[in-house]
Amino acid sequence: MLSVDEIDRALVITAHPDDVDFGGAGTIANLTDRGAKVTYCIVTDGQAGGFDDSIPRPKMASIRREEQTNAARAVGVTDLVFLGWMDGAVESGLGLRHDLSRVIREWRPQVVLTQSPALNLRRIYASHPDHLAVAQSAIAAVYPDARNPYAFTDLLADGLEPWSVDEIWVMGHPEPDEFVDITSQIDRKIAALLCHESQHRDPSGMVERVREWNSETAQVAGFGVNRFAEAFTVVDTR
Repeated sequence: MLSVDEIDRALVITAHPDDVDFGGAGTIANLTDRGAKVTYCIVTDGQAGGFDDSIPRPKMASIRREEQTNAARAVGVTDLVFLGWMDGAVESGLGLRHDLSRVIREWRPQVVLTQSPALNLRRIYASHPDHLAVAQSAIAAVYPDARNPYAFTDLLADGLEPWSVDEIWVMGHPEPDEFVDITSQIDRKIAALLCHESQHRDPSGMVERVREWNSETAQVAGFGVNRFAEAFTVVDTR
């Protein structure tokens, strides 16, 4: 596994605005603090999110793009790609694999962080159908699509050469095998999450839950008390 110190370029692929902030914002802050170039690729605009019936769905999409842009800035990320797929209607398939392969070839990351493709009935909120579909397509885009010159030949015609990602870091998998200490970044992670104002009926409750989750993760990792951590399942794709 690559250590945080060894990563110069990372690409985060998630289904919705705020997914990365729940799953990996602390790790992202660690990366950017060490000078790594991190790019976010958000597949949908989160049009089906929120709780305010007075907000038209197209407006919600623009709100959520702005919220994610602000949240990214809180952890040192300024490069964001919004693919504009419809929230709640994402299906894993060639269309999404093509779009993600394009992004991978454009940004050429060492590591792709994405969501878990595993349906977890013990954490149903993490197993949103969009999450599963994006994860499946992101993994397929890493291997075999983005590195295969004979897949999606229009990308090659556009000057996008094949690119091989070294590792996939999967957020929210039920069987994590790697942990990142984010104790020094927990406040920035919380700040990023609080940028998503349209999604939090109870911001203080959300903050309490996130701190509890990341504290429990640190305990599982063996980091000790008063520590916070994020968990990943790391896939070697070299």
